[in-house]
Amino acid sequence: VRLQVQNVEKPLYRGTFHCFQSIIKQESAFGLYKGIGSPMMGLTFINALVFGVQGNTLRALGKDTPLNQFIAGSAAGAIQCIICCPMELAKTRMQLQGTGEYKQKTKNYKNSLDCLIKIYRKEGLRGINRGMVSTFIRETPSFGFYFLTYDCMTRYLGCEAEDSYVIPKLLFSGGMSGIVSWLSTYPMDVIKSRLQADGVGGVTQYKGILDCVRKSYHEEGWRVFTRGLTSTLLRAFPVNAATFATVTVFLMYMRSDDNLRECEPGPVIQQPSSL
Repeated sequence: VRLQVQNVEKPLYRGTFHCFQSIIKQESAFGLYKGIGSPMMGLTFINALVFGVQGNTLRALGKDTPLNQFIAGSAAGAIQCIICCPMELAKTRMQLQGTGEYKQKTKNYKNSLDCLIKIYRKEGLRGINRGMVSTFIRETPSFGFYFLTYDCMTRYLGCEAEDSYVIPKLLFSGGMSGIVSWLSTYPMDVIKSRLQADGVGGVTQYKGILDCVRKSYHEEGWRVFTRGLTSTLLRAFPVNAATFATVTVFLMYMRSDDNLRECEPGPVIQQPSSL
């Protein structure tokens, strides 16, 4: 977030690792966890919603094909925006608060919940949903590629329930799915972050998505749309490896061997194997 929204004329950070070092040096190690309350509150519901909607959509479509995997994933991505957008708004505002200050002189927000409450009181529902359209444009195709990649990877690697290497294979498949999903729509994430950060400090720069795209490109060139990509991908692999592997393994252990072969399509992936 900080790399995506920093002023190009007076940049605070030269890159991912310089940003990491600067935050620790200027704000202590706790600075790396600013805004953690928002994901902690929202991610449980988001993941439950995503995997539930994806599985039910896939069942409704009837056949487990690559196209249906993409459609089911896209449907899940679109619906979870309801939670994702306000969550990321609070996270963004909290992460930008007290930039470069070891001890924050002034705190606009005490925590993520306080942040959302104050935004609501000042701007109403429109303020809480700032960046909703850009979030929708980012998440819908992104989750389509997310589930499609995982399905293709697990099929290619031959992930079988009795395979002794099934866990490493699931971790690798999940990690690669996360990377592909972020690469597919990353420029829109930059725009989303800029729109949600807009107005911090009392200065509003952008009228909307197209205005943000135009001004960002005019001032910083095409590279602006790759700002923060390195740190995003470094995060994406382990996070999504853990997410997909956990969900898949949990479902495998919750089902008996007999039920595993007889059950209806599950909410993650449907393969010709016993998985």
